[in-house]
Amino acid sequence: MPSDQQVPEPVDGPGTVRTDLLRFLERQTGRTWAIDADVFGSGGLSSLFAMELVVHLERTYGIAIRGSDLRMENFRTVLRMTALVERLRQPAPGGPGA
Repeated sequence: MPSDQQVPEPVDGPGTVRTDLLRFLERQTGRTWAIDADVFGSGGLSSLFAMELVVHLERTYGIAIRGSDLRMENFRTVLRMTALVERLRQPAPGGPGA
């Protein structure tokens, strides 16, 4: 049973993002998820929960999810959310750090 006192892993790669998302989903829904499970296709999760996911991702990873990135397809599975986070964490071409 997960403890509310767990310390999050450092944000350092896709494996960590996946682990964090799986823990977040389990905490919020009370069920265990596979990384490729369609979290919205399984029923019971609302568009309000989708917004909670967006806020969680933005706050946890210091990213901004805007425009075309707000498509539901980016949030269907833990794998897709991880890919979105990793892409948005990359420096913009020609921007600082590039």
